[in-house]
Amino acid sequence: MGRLDAQQEALNAKVERIAAAVEERGPYEMSARGDSVRQLHERLAELEKSNADLKAQAARVARKTLPPMVSAILAKSGGEPGTEKMDRAVLDKTLQSLSVEQRIAVKSELARAGIID
Repeated sequence: MGRLDAQQEALNAKVERIAAAVEERGPYEMSARGDSVRQLHERLAELEKSNADLKAQAARVARKTLPPMVSAILAKSGGEPGTEKMDRAVLDKTLQSLSVEQRIAVKSELARAGIID
């Protein structure tokens, strides 16, 4: 019986030492986890901002094409539907044969494509 008591005492002492060691390391490990979680959140926010910037940049440099109707009108009138800027006087002369609504539609599409201001 004495031998069992001695073994029980030794086991209790080991358990107490292990518990003390865990309690000492506990706050350190929790703060280390908190730091790594914080770093991950910061990295996530940084990547989301970068992604949003890239999407905005892609939207700005997206290909700007003219609808077939506008290209056909310009081709019939001798205008070239390119990416260079067009002279307003030439454009107005080219579009004279169209109705007011059609001129507005053509000019808005050209403005959307960045050909006119």
